[in-house]
Amino acid sequence: MLTFVGLGLYDERSVTVAGADAIAAADRAFAEFYTSRLVGADVADLEAYHGIDVEVRDRAGVEQDPEPMLAAAETEDVVFLTAGDTMISTTHVDLRLRAEDRGVETRVIHAPTAESAASSLTGLQNYRFGKATTLPFEWAHGADGVPSSVVDAIEANRERDLHTLCYLDIKVDHPRADGDEYMTASHAAGLLADHWDPDAIGVVVARAGAPDATVRANRLAALADEDFGDPLHLLVVPGDLHHVEADALAGLADAPANVLDEYRD
Repeated sequence: MLTFVGLGLYDERSVTVAGADAIAAADRAFAEFYTSRLVGADVADLEAYHGIDVEVRDRAGVEQDPEPMLAAAETEDVVFLTAGDTMISTTHVDLRLRAEDRGVETRVIHAPTAESAASSLTGLQNYRFGKATTLPFEWAHGADGVPSSVVDAIEANRERDLHTLCYLDIKVDHPRADGDEYMTASHAAGLLADHWDPDAIGVVVARAGAPDATVRANRLAALADEDFGDPLHLLVVPGDLHHVEADALAGLADAPANVLDEYRD
């Protein structure tokens, strides 16, 4: 069997009880941390807490050469671990389909995600989120500024009074980054302020799931000048705000009253 286990948002204890049980029962454990990572734990922490060796696979080792995982799952109980929920990335859907094609039984054990945390922490209603987008580093998409696809997604959502969740770029073991690099919310806000609309409101979510999770709302130009600490960061660009959402951003994210007044529906 191949069991896909989401590890949750923060550390080795963020996994669900069902996920921890699956890890404890497994013969082998594989993991990837290129789509996201736990900000409060490393591989050694996971191994010590769950009592199992974890083999970390890079992107090529999951997408192009999954054979070691698939072969192991034909004869053993194998878990595949990711931060957040394990099926947010379509890469992992492909891995599951490959296993099914080989006659390997699969199952999925879910966990909290950045998307659900963004709604929960900000007070923005989850059913008012539209299409999400990913904001890449300038050097990663081969052009200056912000890709038109990002702006198009934000504006299409705003036309429908929907919020946009912006995932921020992560580069793991990238030669340009000299290791790992995580886009900060202030950098993302600065990009959107410079190449889209500096006066638009943004909502920062930093270290969702951590004890020191931070939520802040203000104009993009103002957010660009703040320091939100260690990763991982998200940026939400709201549409019009229901009065409860506006109250939540004032009470939970220190949003200035004059900024919120422009967004109340």
